[in-house]
Amino acid sequence: MTYRDTYAAWQADPEAFWMQAASTIDWDRMPSMALFAENAPFYDWFADGMVNTCWNAVDRHVAAGRGDQAAIIHDSPVTGTVQHITYHDLRDRVALLAGALRARGVTKGDRVIIYMPMIPQALEAMLACARLGAIHSVVFGGFAAHELAVRIDDAAPKCILAASCGIEPGRVVHYKPLLDSAIEQARHKPDFCVIFQREQEVAHLTEGRDLDWHGFQADAEPADCVPVEGNHPAYILYTSGTTGQPKGVVRATGGHLVALNWTMKNIYDVAPGDVFWAASDVGWVVGHSYICYGPLIHGNTTIVFEGKPVGTPDAGTFWRIIAQHGVKAFFTAPTALRAVKRDDPDGEFIKKFDLSGLKAVFLAGERADPDTIIWAQNKLGVPVIDHWWQTETGWAIAANPLGLDKLPVKIGSPSVAMPGYDVHVLDEGGHPVAAGQLGAIAIKLPLPPGTLPTLWNAADRFRKSYLDHFPGYYETGDAGYVDADGYLYIMARTDDVINVAGHRLSTGAMEEVLASHPDVAECAVIGISDALKGQAPLGFLCLTKGVDRPHDQIVKECIALIRDRIGPVAAFRLACVVDRLPKTRSGKILRGIMAKIADGAPFKPPATIDDPAILDEITDALKQLNLAAKP
Repeated sequence: MTYRDTYAAWQADPEAFWMQAASTIDWDRMPSMALFAENAPFYDWFADGMVNTCWNAVDRHVAAGRGDQAAIIHDSPVTGTVQHITYHDLRDRVALLAGALRARGVTKGDRVIIYMPMIPQALEAMLACARLGAIHSVVFGGFAAHELAVRIDDAAPKCILAASCGIEPGRVVHYKPLLDSAIEQARHKPDFCVIFQREQEVAHLTEGRDLDWHGFQADAEPADCVPVEGNHPAYILYTSGTTGQPKGVVRATGGHLVALNWTMKNIYDVAPGDVFWAASDVGWVVGHSYICYGPLIHGNTTIVFEGKPVGTPDAGTFWRIIAQHGVKAFFTAPTALRAVKRDDPDGEFIKKFDLSGLKAVFLAGERADPDTIIWAQNKLGVPVIDHWWQTETGWAIAANPLGLDKLPVKIGSPSVAMPGYDVHVLDEGGHPVAAGQLGAIAIKLPLPPGTLPTLWNAADRFRKSYLDHFPGYYETGDAGYVDADGYLYIMARTDDVINVAGHRLSTGAMEEVLASHPDVAECAVIGISDALKGQAPLGFLCLTKGVDRPHDQIVKECIALIRDRIGPVAAFRLACVVDRLPKTRSGKILRGIMAKIADGAPFKPPATIDDPAILDEITDALKQLNLAAKP
């Protein structure tokens, strides 16, 4: 079936479409129907089915006689190791870990936080939770103690599974002190922690609380898979909110299985047994959907990569891995390709490897700039497919579905809406706008299987964040337009969440940290254009009256504060001291105008501005940072 036929089939009978997709999953009890709408606008999918994610991602492939196929290839240039784990080995490892957790009292519905780098044990931890029906929440290994503490308090985990350290080029990141500090700061205390000791750093274990990964499993009995309801939460994944409090996106088990399995063939065009590589991190949604769950549910081999696009050891790492392991479909962020292109503009490294097995490159996480797409197309000679989705949706809203039929690529567009997504572009009043006209992108409810049904313990916030603005729709928070052919173009965020190297970070959270500095009276953080990362944060600091310390000292302290409270992932390196901030008469800070000044883009001061002279002061301050060049 072509894309048009498939989308039309979904439109004509969504119930039949999703029940057919559900038939590809092993259910302990088949659901009686797909959509459960009695609590609209809160929707459930496959709610009365019984199913287990780990069985579908691991055991069923062993049962089908494919236990000797590699499930995971761990390729770690930072440690110089490559490890293959078969489906058979993975089942045994996960069942034993689940058994050890069960023996310590972890059961269906308990939360477990996972704080690990890109090692196979991170996936084993996720799958062991899924095996028991426990709800995991993976926290990116680079996050600071404060951020981890906030998530501990929100999720209230029974236990935490962590590694002793992460390894970055040239340095070891000490996870255990961050974990200890987070538990100290958190009001909720886990019953126990299990620490995987890496040889690069053996961490001190706290007596009575911390257990060694291997020792903890020594006497365990392997656990069987526990069937859970189709609407039972599989995981919670925290994403930046516009306030400093992160939002716990919930993923329901049944829809997650059905949707991800559907995407592997229809969007990414891989068959069971093919090698699929998403160069991301398990702490982000791409790592959940396309390092761990999607490829394994579908019976692919997935690559867990512990390294960087450049510097581990060079800009040829991606191509070496693709050639060495026979990768068929490769998924990365535009920022990673930009880094490779910057180091190797002529593609000399690409010429050194046999990439004949690579059939397509997929980009997501931020807007893919045309230069990077054209460079990759020319150098690799394969389709380079931009697609668009969010932490909240868990899989592509818009894509070019290579497994159905390769649609013409329009550079700058993630192509067309996938089945399940009825995408509309609306004006402020919620009315559809004409083709080619910019507006707010919204999706008619219900959202498809695999998307968030709610936020963890925050149903009111779910409504307020996504449903209230446009009744009957999910508000994506992105602005853009649809062209005459139905291709979608994403132009900007409609709020103040910025996108740094594919990571959505809240400027509001950064402002809260800066405002905690004793010398800072008021502040604002904006996103400025960054050739490598897409966006980078820039802080404006208004000092408390009477402060006469050197400005550069205060700026340094503020940069250190963000690094400590939010983590290096914020990439916060630029700040300047200003007398005052431009505001509307109602007191709203004009962040968008400041970002345009910093980028040297044309702007028109709004009629509501309090004092236009402030814009000249901002321009002068930015020139000191070599920004605000006139267009």
